Amino acid sequence: MNSPRPTDASLAEIDWYAFLRRPPLLPNPGLGPFRDQSILVTGAGGSIGSALSLRLASVAPRRLVLLDASEQALYRLQLQLTQAQSTPVLKVLGSVNDERLLDEICDQHQPQLVFHAAAHKHAPLLEEQPLAAIATNALGTRTLTECLSRHPRARLVLLSTDKAVDPANILGATKRVAEQITLAYGGIVLRLGNVLGSEGSVAELFHQRILAGLPLPITDLCATRLFLTSAETVDLLLTAATSAIAPRLLIPSLHEAHRIKSLADFLTAALSRGNSIQQVFTGLRPGDKLHEALVSKDEGTVRTSMKGLLQVRLSRDDLNLSTDLSLLNEAVRHRNLTDAIELLCKLVPSYQPSVQVQKLINQSRLGVAAQ
Repeated sequence: MNSPRPTDASLAEIDWYAFLRRPPLLPNPGLGPFRDQSILVTGAGGSIGSALSLRLASVAPRRLVLLDASEQALYRLQLQLTQAQSTPVLKVLGSVNDERLLDEICDQHQPQLVFHAAAHKHAPLLEEQPLAAIATNALGTRTLTECLSRHPRARLVLLSTDKAVDPANILGATKRVAEQITLAYGGIVLRLGNVLGSEGSVAELFHQRILAGLPLPITDLCATRLFLTSAETVDLLLTAATSAIAPRLLIPSLHEAHRIKSLADFLTAALSRGNSIQQVFTGLRPGDKLHEALVSKDEGTVRTSMKGLLQVRLSRDDLNLSTDLSLLNEAVRHRNLTDAIELLCKLVPSYQPSVQVQKLINQSRLGVAAQ
């Protein structure tokens, strides 16, 4: 494969498959099945949500509703849609926690297919904001599925993360709950690794710092991650939406993890124009793992007829989701962090709160005691 050429341009011009040392996971899926669909995309303004939305808009589905809580992200997506001269779409500024808004969307547009990409995803930041993570990632998914259950049943595809496997941080724990909610609804979960070049990704951080001539922070020399491209992510989502039998938990067929240091070396060679870029090893942050995985020790995988995708054989969790989620909602509504984390640990027994989250719990308890 060709090496990426030195450039100051965007990450979109990098030949990621030269780094991955493999071809794309699957060929571009046909988009014909989406033409007659009414489709809702939540988190449509994010990196993956916008790539998915642009692909869907290119085939002019019957209806395309794009929901995002960020005004800037939605405006940026609107400009991209205009430049692409795509079919008119409905853009909605709002949250997946807004029950009335979701009911209004379902009443007016009757989505047959829902891609649920809305989430808080920045792991280190969420260690400092656990209630916000629970509210959006877990309870937002609950609000969405409850709304969809009140209307003609839609096919639901959740975008999840490998951090949901034996989670070490609040992002992973809340996304694991979102997986449980989606599967209980009868939906499809696609659990992904790190998407190269997505907003907030380590690749984006390295790109910015290399162009500025700044040192690259690497948590650990041996730290590895499972990587895939944005185009592959969209292809996998579209394939899962059309081909998977629900409920299913699916993962990409990724067999090789890559060291984060190798990514830093690759991007330095591609972008530095021969300038020396220092690497600094910072140590694992609260909630970081040395290695990520797509399946837990209690799960296994089953081959599927879908190229590039494996099915996860689920462990049987004896959970009363409805009751526990109602209690979790009350804890978040009253900003009771202690109860919220206890309930999260009950829902995800493998989750161990980080030192940062434990510190926030202790501070919260001291605050209550002082009152």
